[in-house]
Amino acid sequence: MRKFRVSVNGEIFEVEVEEISGEGAAAAASKPAPKPATSPPKLHAVPSTPKPAAAKPAEPPKPKAAAGPGEKVTAPLPGTILDIKVSVGQNVNAGDVLVILEAMKMENEITAPVGGKVNEILVSKGQTVNAGDVVIVIG
Repeated sequence: MRKFRVSVNGEIFEVEVEEISGEGAAAAASKPAPKPATSPPKLHAVPSTPKPAAAKPAEPPKPKAAAGPGEKVTAPLPGTILDIKVSVGQNVNAGDVLVILEAMKMENEITAPVGGKVNEILVSKGQTVNAGDVVIVIG
């Protein structure tokens, strides 16, 4: 017998399972399956202590290097680029929406931290990005 802990709808159960190996496994496989009992077997809940959450770093992830100079605008969290609201060469003001990023089924606006001209767009619609990936460079 082997013991396992199983989580069902957030509740932890300890179950015992018989391991079949060798000739016994072949014989058991050829036998018809037994009919289920009229009532399900009783499982006993085993209290489980939750594991502590992993500590998150205090500083944000470092942006990946982009090709050109300027202010690098990074993705604040992982997600998919839904829309790009600017084009290369366009002048933007601080606070202007640059990109729409979908993360956890929510649309997030990534805005310009500074005013200037869009030097580079390093993503495309539908692209998946990670937190800290450089999305746009403003010069």
